[in-house]
Amino acid sequence: MKLDLNTINALADRLEDCQLQQQDTTKITDNHPDMDWDDAYAIQDEIRRRKMARGLRVIGLKAGLTSHAKMKQMGVSTPVFGFMTDDYAVPDGGECKVSELIHPKVEPEIAFVTKTDLRGPGCHIGAVLAATDFVMPGIEVIDSRYRDFKFDLKSVVADNTSAARFVVGGQPMRVMGADLRTVGIVLEKNGVPVAFGAGAAVMGHPAAAIAALANHLVERGEFIPAGTLILSGGITEAVSVKAGDNVTLRVQGMGSTSIRFV
Repeated sequence: MKLDLNTINALADRLEDCQLQQQDTTKITDNHPDMDWDDAYAIQDEIRRRKMARGLRVIGLKAGLTSHAKMKQMGVSTPVFGFMTDDYAVPDGGECKVSELIHPKVEPEIAFVTKTDLRGPGCHIGAVLAATDFVMPGIEVIDSRYRDFKFDLKSVVADNTSAARFVVGGQPMRVMGADLRTVGIVLEKNGVPVAFGAGAAVMGHPAAAIAALANHLVERGEFIPAGTLILSGGITEAVSVKAGDNVTLRVQGMGSTSIRFV
């Protein structure tokens, strides 16, 4: 690690204040260009600690920047990982208040729910599928705290991978016998299709993102517990939203889920 504890705490404070006060900021590596991956995840961990100290619960994990489209859009080449607390959850068909966010975007995802623990190292697609209870449609609302959504990989890790809100729904589907690479999705905004894709857009197979998460966690002495909800990453480029928008995700064989922005 390159940053001392006081700096990590100050940066966590800055990023969470931006989230809570709906204010943006410049990316943190502007002032700390030498920070490393351990620093970035330490800042994220401190943000998580602060949320839990306020009584929030971690209810899921997420992989980010896992699709070729997202990597191209954000100018990066490596997946990142974060967490989701219970205040991020929106009920299926429920409302998301734009006034609580800075510059929200949505992305379509396939959500996994595990039935057994999943551990690295060496975790692979087959292990993920064997540990998966079911998959279902998920819409993630991302809201980078960085000005104009401009950041580098370490800055976005520190910012908990732009996590803000999410919704899951539809018809849960078992994974055995299904080919998640060829599962098609349509993202609609106000009844108009705005993005199309298939599961293979996420690292060739969405379960590969879950395996990468398990292999990342083992380096931190952690694992994916049974019963964990995991968003596997955006299948398409993120789509901007504003108050009045209604977004629906339709996933082949899994039905649909939706969210309204007010």
